[in-house]
Amino acid sequence: MEYGLIHAETQRPDQSREEPQRACGPSLSIRHYLIAQCGASVRPILAPADDRPSRSSPSVTTQRWHSNHNNSTPPSSSSVNPGEISHFNALAATWWDPHGSSRALHLMNPLRHDFIQTCRSSSPTSSFTVLTEDSGDEHAPPSPDGPTYSTTANVQKLRYLDIGCGGGIFAESAARLPTTESVLAIDPSPGVLAIARSHAKKDPSLSPKLTYLSSTIESLPTLKPEAVEKKFDVVSCFEVIEHVDHPALFLDHVAKFVKPGGWLVMSTIARTWTSWFTTNFMAEDVLGIVPKGTHDWNKYINEYELRGYFEETEEKRRFWGQPRAMGVVYVPGLGWKEVPGSEKVGNYFLGVQRLASEDA
Repeated sequence: MEYGLIHAETQRPDQSREEPQRACGPSLSIRHYLIAQCGASVRPILAPADDRPSRSSPSVTTQRWHSNHNNSTPPSSSSVNPGEISHFNALAATWWDPHGSSRALHLMNPLRHDFIQTCRSSSPTSSFTVLTEDSGDEHAPPSPDGPTYSTTANVQKLRYLDIGCGGGIFAESAARLPTTESVLAIDPSPGVLAIARSHAKKDPSLSPKLTYLSSTIESLPTLKPEAVEKKFDVVSCFEVIEHVDHPALFLDHVAKFVKPGGWLVMSTIARTWTSWFTTNFMAEDVLGIVPKGTHDWNKYINEYELRGYFEETEEKRRFWGQPRAMGVVYVPGLGWKEVPGSEKVGNYFLGVQRLASEDA
């Protein structure tokens, strides 16, 4: 049976499995909505236009997955596109501007933490402690930099690996949590990491927990299956996988760093008519909110494709639990909100728990 990431068929916007849907009501500002919807994927930049697959290419999505598993030799030692790193460095200076091009990432950060907590609380094998916000007001809006928590007893200290950390928006906020033991944040872009390190120095309390490393996931030393204590409780790939050249190969490497009982959490964009209309046509071609060439619709990944990667073989079903998805939509004035079913249309989170190690 052909399904999932490896056997995904390329869909043009007019061939999407989903009918075009409105992601927000008529009273919402279309410009604000598009800025947020598109800005959330601006973070990793694509290769120059001459090197990117054409939007009209009939089989580019299929080729991205088939090339990883049907060939005996991997296409390259890294899933990172050098053109992305170059373009990424150019945006480094604006990373921590909450009103700049990374605004959507700042606004989405609290939802990242919420999703991780939801995933961990859903598993009976996870040692999970409910955390309460220091403000004491359950209706208070979350901080743009992530939640601030007061903790309770019996807290399991967590080890995080943040892949494609960028300027450190999530990594810093994770390091501030009282439940965090350590955060290793990696990114192949030296210019962006320089910004991340510089910003982290403003808060000396981060240094014992937070480490930045210029690296791809393929370059990290592979951990032996028995080295469980050195693996990570939470491995995050936020707004990353839709920009790597070989996503299935990328996930193969990522899986090695998730400890049994730990979670792999990701966020990305579905490849649908709606996402093409908002991120490519309106944002780039009509409104000019985002520079032309920022998005490659062919690299977007549908939720059923990403889910299929973890379910396609008996071996993977033995190693991984049932994936959890959460669709999110930006609502002007309210920020990013969970909208059930929207994972089939645009932005979404997906989390999956590691059940066993390779030697199980």
